[in-house]
Amino acid sequence: MRKAIEPIAGMAEWEVLCMLANKMGYPMTYNHPSEIMDEIASLTPQYGGISYERLETESLQWPCPTKDHPGTKTMYTDLFSRPGGLAKFMALDHKGSGEVPDKEYPYTLITGRIREHYNNGSMTRRVKGIMKLVSEEMVELSPADAKKLKIEDGDYVRVSSRRGKVHVKAKVTTRSQKGNVFMTFHHADALTNILTSEHKDPITGTPEYKACAVKIEK
Repeated sequence: MRKAIEPIAGMAEWEVLCMLANKMGYPMTYNHPSEIMDEIASLTPQYGGISYERLETESLQWPCPTKDHPGTKTMYTDLFSRPGGLAKFMALDHKGSGEVPDKEYPYTLITGRIREHYNNGSMTRRVKGIMKLVSEEMVELSPADAKKLKIEDGDYVRVSSRRGKVHVKAKVTTRSQKGNVFMTFHHADALTNILTSEHKDPITGTPEYKACAVKIEK
């Protein structure tokens, strides 16, 4: 991607990294980011044929090992890239969440992103236009659940789990199914992740950040 504007701080990120490296005693000097790309190409075989010069006229997808290689438009057309050929698939029985709704915490909280913000919002929350569109955290719940809880769109509610609670605005929407509510983790004033559970996948050890049991109170 090409830069849209000159760096507001006066230095590009690669220049800042070079400055830090030099101050820490490791000489690092480049005149242009194309020189960094050339270094990457010299050290990483699958980028060996990619350069700023070629990217001016070609659209290249790695692996592109040499300067006359056309790039790889479709990967794994014949074999997966593992020794011996095709990857092995293994069927596993589905296992439900480590924490499911009950009488005390009757709703399943699902966490994720929305279009306007990215991850913890450390960059997107600095953009006035984006903040005008989505300025605060909201909990999305279905019209049926909102009616049952006597919650109107825009009401402030408390979302609680066994680990913590946050206060957010309610958004009544058909995007949420009955029994499920949705929140993001973009806003510092409502730390959604304090609600999530400590359960882990038994095979991979991956924490179950995306679903937990909660209750909602007006």
